[in-house]
Amino acid sequence: MMLSKTETTISMPERHTMRAMDLVGACKAFVNVSERGSFTLGAAAARIPQPVASRRIAALERHLGARLFDRSTRRATLTQFGRDMLPSARRLVRLAEEMEHDAERAALRPLRLAVPDTCATRDLALLGAEAREEGIHLDFRSAAPAARTELLGAREVRAALAGVPPGEAAWTVPLGLAGAGEPRAGAVYLETLRLPRDRSSSRGRRVWLQPEDDVPHVRDPLNRLRDAVGLRPGQVVLAASLASAAAEVLGSEDLLLCSPRQAEDLGLYWRPTGEVRLARGYEVAAETGDEAERLRALLGRAIARCLGAPAGESRGEPSGREPLGRPDPGQEPA
Repeated sequence: MMLSKTETTISMPERHTMRAMDLVGACKAFVNVSERGSFTLGAAAARIPQPVASRRIAALERHLGARLFDRSTRRATLTQFGRDMLPSARRLVRLAEEMEHDAERAALRPLRLAVPDTCATRDLALLGAEAREEGIHLDFRSAAPAARTELLGAREVRAALAGVPPGEAAWTVPLGLAGAGEPRAGAVYLETLRLPRDRSSSRGRRVWLQPEDDVPHVRDPLNRLRDAVGLRPGQVVLAASLASAAAEVLGSEDLLLCSPRQAEDLGLYWRPTGEVRLARGYEVAAETGDEAERLRALLGRAIARCLGAPAGESRGEPSGREPLGRPDPGQEPA
């Protein structure tokens, strides 16, 4: 079939391959101009200047090899070739718009993050607000250390604040012993909790661990210290929750292993342990290394606040056992 003068084929040397983004933009201009019968009105509908619309349609014509519009009339009239190509252009534009819409929804899809159940609601809210400023929508799942690892492994969350040894951590939280009695200076030596022989039938004062500290790098050194200084196995106890552990401590002379921040929130008096230094360590674990690095880089300070890490604490190394030692002669009992 012969093409009319207004449907002249573009000679092969002038044809060129358009980039995908250029092709979509040119098709948007083509569709809008054709629907409005005007380059000026079509360009306005496409939200581009009229000269840009003209250049894009001309490039599309070179790419396809024939004229889309009849240039012999004032009105933007489609050639037969243009009428044949319009349905395909509309489909491409519609698909591009659907893709942009899907991209917007994907960007707004919450990133589910498993966090320690020791994080305060306000701190999590501040972390969430700061994340939104970075274009990240967080959805929190509070859980104990082992449960956080399981949630990530089952892909029920995309990232988790995992408990790790302090030497491998991005954030560390010092641990000590807190009680409800009168405030005292200096460290707490576990040896002072040992029962004398004439009180062998007594239960003795206990040290309560919360689920967040039921991890090898905290639990095992404490149990070794318990055995080394002669405490009974029942004097170091794992509680079902922080609330139940705090209840035991508030109503007795028992002690709670916790962070300074937790002690302050509970109205307890905190002191470091004397024979060994203990700390929680945290690192971001995620489905991909890039995602973990992004959370660490953009939200590091807000995450530290949630964990109760000291200001500016990062990659600290407060772990490692110190030599066991007896309390100083002048050291007050715990």
